Amino acid sequence: MNEDLILDLLSGNLLYLLGAVLLIIIVLKGIKIVPQSEKYVVERFGRLHSVLGPGINFIVPFLDVARHKISILERQLPNATQDAITKDNVLVQIDTSVFYRILEPEKTVYRIRDVDGAIATTVAGIVRAEIGKMDLDEVQSNRAQLIARIQESVESAVDDWGIEVTRAEILDVNLDQATRDAMLQQLNAERARRAEVTKAEGQKRAVELNADAELYAAEQTAKARRIQAEAEAYATEVVAKAIRENGIEAAQYQVALKQVESLTALGKGEGKQTILVPAHALEAFGNAFNLLKGGK
Repeated sequence: MNEDLILDLLSGNLLYLLGAVLLIIIVLKGIKIVPQSEKYVVERFGRLHSVLGPGINFIVPFLDVARHKISILERQLPNATQDAITKDNVLVQIDTSVFYRILEPEKTVYRIRDVDGAIATTVAGIVRAEIGKMDLDEVQSNRAQLIARIQESVESAVDDWGIEVTRAEILDVNLDQATRDAMLQQLNAERARRAEVTKAEGQKRAVELNADAELYAAEQTAKARRIQAEAEAYATEVVAKAIRENGIEAAQYQVALKQVESLTALGKGEGKQTILVPAHALEAFGNAFNLLKGGK
């Protein structure tokens, strides 16, 4: 009896149950919850209808279909190595890495099939073109400028795909062994040249300093001689003035003073224990003492 009752209830309310199930399915089909890191591309009858952003979104059930779920997180292409020839005909191998993210999924979905492959091919061509405009030394020294130019060119090329290139890096610039040996020889030659230049400049500076020192010594010697000559001239002038004022006695006084000084210096000489003085020298010595004492 209970089974018959249940069957009667189900048969009488089957339509309502089907309606409830259909309503639940419609609600589930019409609500789309999009994660923060993704965007959904919605198609209606096979054509682009809308792009759903993060959060709760509503669509028309059974008509609208979230056909593509695109991650908007930043991505990194696998590191790539490509050959390039510089402006001065040197073969180099460039290791590059590119980071990008999708800003407009509708462009990425409907305009390009293999995003990573397309970007990698574009980067390789741009790197070869930019390297061909620069000498090897410029590639080595202006890497930041080269990276900026590559990133700008890549951004312009992938703009139609709804992609933003966030970073482009040159990881390494590799040379073949022959080029490395030639660069090493050039570097050693440059170091040797700088050493020779430094040595020559040092020698030149030493000569200049020696010349300055000799010139300074000559100037000081000339200055000393000038002062000595001025002193002797002054002394001669004083003696001459004394002779004019005091007559011959002043001259005799000066002669006597010189004689006493000479004999005194002779007596102080090393190894001179005995001094032989002529008679007229003794007479002159006595006269000198008399003059110094003020005697006549």
